[in-house]
Amino acid sequence: MTAVTQTPQLKGPRPRGGVAQSISDSLVVAQRNLIRMTRIPEMIIFGLIQPIMFVVLFSYVFGGSISVGGSTSPAAYREFLMAGIFAQTVTFATAGAGAGIADDMHKGLIDRFRSLPMARGAVLTGRTLADLVQTALTIVVLAVVALLVGWRTHENLGKVLGGFALLLLLGYAFSWIGALIGLSVRTPEAATSGGLIWLFPLTFISNAFVPSNNMPTFLRHIAEWNPFSATVQAARELFGNLPPGYRAPDAWPMQHPVWASIIWSVLIILVFRTLAVRKYRSATA
Repeated sequence: MTAVTQTPQLKGPRPRGGVAQSISDSLVVAQRNLIRMTRIPEMIIFGLIQPIMFVVLFSYVFGGSISVGGSTSPAAYREFLMAGIFAQTVTFATAGAGAGIADDMHKGLIDRFRSLPMARGAVLTGRTLADLVQTALTIVVLAVVALLVGWRTHENLGKVLGGFALLLLLGYAFSWIGALIGLSVRTPEAATSGGLIWLFPLTFISNAFVPSNNMPTFLRHIAEWNPFSATVQAARELFGNLPPGYRAPDAWPMQHPVWASIIWSVLIILVFRTLAVRKYRSATA
């Protein structure tokens, strides 16, 4: 008789679900990008210089020259201005997100990620999360500078934090636009240019720096339905920075800016994340 020895079957690790794996992989990629940012501190420093210059220049050059709510007080304009500067800062991070992804594509790093057993969308999600952390740090420093030049909030802490949350949500939404641009161009330089060229009309045809009531009719309608304007208006309300006598335009986004800001940001994330992930899959196929 021949004895039959059964070899014990070793069970491998239980596979994770799609959502769990995507979250875990995204956090790993985000950590990688954050470590990279700390090793290149000039990226953070240069990212802080521009918004600080905008705060100082707009506050002291235009303060006292622009009427807000019937007042030309420099202090009133500073409080009116800061929500616009915050929003501009979070949206201008789009160019950095696009350039970073284009650089990874150019160096072949995306191809290395593609060879690993990881969720496809994790590379882009991790990158945008890391950019969100960097943007949040920039906003903290910018808020300190704003306080030094005389900006103040006049609402409770919950509303103030809600205003900053809406600003960061807008910045995260726009980072997906930057991701799509970074995947669509060949060089980081092209991604930087492509990420900035459309942001200037978006931010200036808005209520960020001047009230939209004084604009020509066709520009006023564009500004009032601009997703950027909705977030700026919402932040001003939550910060308590609307001056006495200021009357919001009759357009729905200006009358309900908090809801309009959330709807616009979520819609942008859904659309451009879908397009960016699809572009990523085709670009790395």
